[in-house]
Amino acid sequence: MTSPTRGLALTAAGTAALIALAGCTDNPPSSSSGGGASSGAAGPMTVTSTDAECTVSTNTAGSGNLVFDVTNGGSKVTEFYLLAQDGLRIVGEVENIGPGLSRELVVRAVPGTYYTACKPGMVGSGIRHPFTVTDSGADLAATGADAELVKQANAQYASYVKDQTEQLKAETARFVALYKAGQDDRARALYAPARVHWERIEPVAESFGDLDPRMDLREADLEPGQKWTGWHAIEKDLWPPKTGYTAFTPAQRAAMADQLTKDTDELYRRTRSMTFTVDQIGNGAKGLLDEVAKGKVTGEEEIWSHTDLYDFQANVDGARVAWEGLRPILSKRDAALDAQLQLRFSALQKLLDTHKEGKDGFVGYTELSKAEVKALSDAVNALSEPLSKLTAAVV
Repeated sequence: MTSPTRGLALTAAGTAALIALAGCTDNPPSSSSGGGASSGAAGPMTVTSTDAECTVSTNTAGSGNLVFDVTNGGSKVTEFYLLAQDGLRIVGEVENIGPGLSRELVVRAVPGTYYTACKPGMVGSGIRHPFTVTDSGADLAATGADAELVKQANAQYASYVKDQTEQLKAETARFVALYKAGQDDRARALYAPARVHWERIEPVAESFGDLDPRMDLREADLEPGQKWTGWHAIEKDLWPPKTGYTAFTPAQRAAMADQLTKDTDELYRRTRSMTFTVDQIGNGAKGLLDEVAKGKVTGEEEIWSHTDLYDFQANVDGARVAWEGLRPILSKRDAALDAQLQLRFSALQKLLDTHKEGKDGFVGYTELSKAEVKALSDAVNALSEPLSKLTAAVV
C-alpha cells in the first residue's frame, strides 16, 4: 500500500450516500460553483490536480453515471477520490496519475453529500471539496436480462470477498500465534501466504479509512507522529535490517500481534454485510492493477521480506476474479474488449509463472534481473490500459 485511504467503495447495510445498482444512463453535471470553477456543460466533469490545488469543474451533479476526467497538472504523482459523506469511505478513485497524464473515473452515484479529493504525492488526507449529487430522476436499476446478470455479478463478488476475509482471519490468527511465541522461522514462512487474502481484496480493505492505515501502512508512508502498526511493522521485525534496528520486546510483539488480530476481526465483521455494484467491481479491478504498478512491480511493498511476487499474484488474482464476474455483461456490450482482457491476463500470468518456486511460492523479488522486472512492468501496463475501460463498458 502507498497511501492511507484508497480503494473500492462498499455498500454496507445501514449506510447512506453510496453507489446504487444501475443500468446505463448518463447524467451530466449540473451548473454550480465551489471546489473549483463552475461548469454547466454536458459530459464529463474535469478535474485538474496540481501540487497545491484540486480544481473540479463543478461541485454538483445529477444522480446516475458520473464521469470525472482527471488531469495531473502538477509535478507529483497524484490520486483522485470521490468520498462518501463521512470523508472516509471511498466511493471511487483513480490513482497513479503521473505529471501531465490524465485518467478517467466512472462511478454511479445516488443522491447525497460527498467529497472530491486530490492527493498530490499520494500522501495525507488530500485536498478536499464538498460535492453534492442531486436527484436527477434517473432510474438507476438495470432492466431486462441485464438486471439478472448485474445481480449475479454483485452476489458472486460479495461471496468472494467474504471467503477471502474468512481465510485472512484464520491465517492471521495462525501467523500472530507463531510470532508471539517467538517461532520466527515458521512465522516468516506464513507471512506471505497469509497476506495474499488481504491483497486479493485490497481495494475493499482499503476502503475502510480507519482500518487500512493500522493494518497495511508501509514505513515510508508514515506521517510525522503517526503510530506504526500492522503487517509491515511485524515484517520489519521478522526481517530486520542488519544495523540500526532494535527488535521488539516480547511485550511489544504481543501488543503488535493483538492489534493486528483485533483489526482483522473488525475487517471480517464489517464485510459480513457488504454488497457491491458493477462499477465498484470494475473500478476495483483497475485499482488492483494500479497497486501492482505502484508497489509490487517496484519492490517497494515488501521491502524487508522481498515477498512482493506473492502480493503481485494476489492482486492479479483479485482483478481477474472481478473481470470474470463481469464477463457475462461485458461480452454482450463489448466482446472485443473482453477478448483483449483475456489475452492480456493470460500473458501476464504466463510471465508470473516463470518466477514460481514450488507449488504456490515465488522467488524473492531481489532475485529478479532488471530485464525481468521490466518485462513484468510492461505486461502490467499492457493489461492496465484495456482494464481501465472495463467500468465504462459495464455500467
